[in-house]
Amino acid sequence: MSGDVMRIDLMAGATISAAWPAPSPQPLILVFDSGLGGLTVLEQVRRARPDARYVYVADNAAFPYGGLSEPALVARVLAVMERLLALHTPDLVVIACNTASTVVLPSLRQRFVTPFVGVVPPIKPAAAATRSKVVTLLATPGTIARSYTRDLVATYAGDCDVTLVGAPNLAGFAEAEMAGQPVDDATLSAEIAPCFVMRDDGRRTDVICLSCTHYPLLLPRFEALAPWPVTWIDPAPAIARRVVQLLGPSAEEMEAAPDVLGTFTAGAGLSAALERSLAVRGLRSLTVEAMPLVRQ
Repeated sequence: MSGDVMRIDLMAGATISAAWPAPSPQPLILVFDSGLGGLTVLEQVRRARPDARYVYVADNAAFPYGGLSEPALVARVLAVMERLLALHTPDLVVIACNTASTVVLPSLRQRFVTPFVGVVPPIKPAAAATRSKVVTLLATPGTIARSYTRDLVATYAGDCDVTLVGAPNLAGFAEAEMAGQPVDDATLSAEIAPCFVMRDDGRRTDVICLSCTHYPLLLPRFEALAPWPVTWIDPAPAIARRVVQLLGPSAEEMEAAPDVLGTFTAGAGLSAALERSLAVRGLRSLTVEAMPLVRQ
């Protein structure tokens, strides 16, 4: 957008755009993901700006984004975002998805004047936190395969022994957990087992980057199943701090905003169990803005 400057702060794990008009005293923040992973980001942003109004959008008609080619993903997110911006006119959009952030953010900023905050793998804070210098980046296979991710590792964790783990099923497991259909411990344990590395010199993994916003939904179970204690890096709190930096803190005279409006691009899967889980997280009003995915 004209006059826009993109700044990437990898310590915070967020990408941000600057140079836009001042936000309203009680801004509307739209949090966007392919599914339910962005709820982990929404929770932290709401804690930071409880007075703001929120719309949470899950593009579940196209979930998972890792199954789309990059051109198809760009086209999909641009089309969905165009409708969402027209419907809600948010003051700021949080792209709470690593895949969409790394692939689509440049196109979003070029097309729309609305400011966007994105998320990137938090490898820099992981490299700062590790003592053993043995770190794991846990992500979707698509994020692991991107040169963008490997460039982050080379730039910010060059002195670390970094294991890249592309988990093919964890995002789906997190969705199932929210819908009241959790996978068993053995299945989940097998999925995260490659994250825990023991080197010949006795050093072992002590930090794991959660590089998909779905994964913190499973964090209590990860902690219980881990073969030894590690530090889990979740970028969501840093994203919330960036939102506050961009929009400012809550105004003291502002009351807490009402419940979050939850919007889905397909109605399939909206079971009673899932609706109860969403209500616990503040999404008590749900709508379906039908936007089916047309595969080429």
